[in-house]
Amino acid sequence: MTAKIIFFAGLILAASGLISPPVALLAGLIYGFSLAVPYPKQTRTVSRWLLQASVVALGFGMNLHQVVRAGGSGFVYTATGIATTMLLGLFIGRLIVVDRKVSYLINVGTAICGGSAIAAVSPIIHADDEEIAVSLGTVFVLNSIALLIFPLIGTALRLTQSQFGLWAALAIHDTSSVVGAAAKYGNEALAIGITVKLARALWIVPIALVTAYMMKSKARVQWPWFILFFCLAAVANTYVPLFAPAYPVLTRLGRVGLTATLYLIGTGLSMSTLKQVGTRPLIQGVLLWAAVAITSLLAIRAGLIAL
Repeated sequence: MTAKIIFFAGLILAASGLISPPVALLAGLIYGFSLAVPYPKQTRTVSRWLLQASVVALGFGMNLHQVVRAGGSGFVYTATGIATTMLLGLFIGRLIVVDRKVSYLINVGTAICGGSAIAAVSPIIHADDEEIAVSLGTVFVLNSIALLIFPLIGTALRLTQSQFGLWAALAIHDTSSVVGAAAKYGNEALAIGITVKLARALWIVPIALVTAYMMKSKARVQWPWFILFFCLAAVANTYVPLFAPAYPVLTRLGRVGLTATLYLIGTGLSMSTLKQVGTRPLIQGVLLWAAVAITSLLAIRAGLIAL
């Protein structure tokens, strides 16, 4: 009973808007390492839908022209980055002898968009529950670390809003942490981060189709419809002034929803998750993520990648 009270108290606090996304994630992590989540399956389902709804709501604060410009510019970077990440991950996985399916899921999660990509590809390669759990756990651990340290690194290196938003979108796994880190850094970073990240997430479909073709799988490929609704929200904000008073309210709800999502995600990480992941998948995830983060940061700082 005490665990349930603490769980819901933390959720209410996260949804109140009184704490920032990184603090909400940290609170969730503290809970996850200390107490058992009362409704684990329901929590995962709610966090997934709440994240998508929050991203759509944030679209009401975006200008369509900015979305198109950032998405178009980021398309080339994401395509190049995804191809390079997949190849490098394949090499690292074989080098340190990680299970083939687990290695592939970690590569997809790092290259595209974390848990969403893993969830889309896992039925295509016929991954079992343990392989999916190990892959999700690996990506989630690094995703949580990124949300907490990226704003600190960006501030220390004096990255501009544009530079940080682009870096977060290219180097952080999940959409939730990209938005959380970018929102912490500033409004311009948020606009660029979420737009480029969603352009990156669109690659779920072609990667899933290629994987299905190679595996000769007939599993259904899931289309990330929430990205379309995000774009429609940006269209409304740009061209439908009739409902202008509602847009800031919806954007605010999106930020609050994201903060609550990060708290729920944080509660899902525990010592048992870390034990289940094991050493080798975590090493692969760390090496691959470090390569992506450092390379993209250096390229952005050198002006090779810019919007």
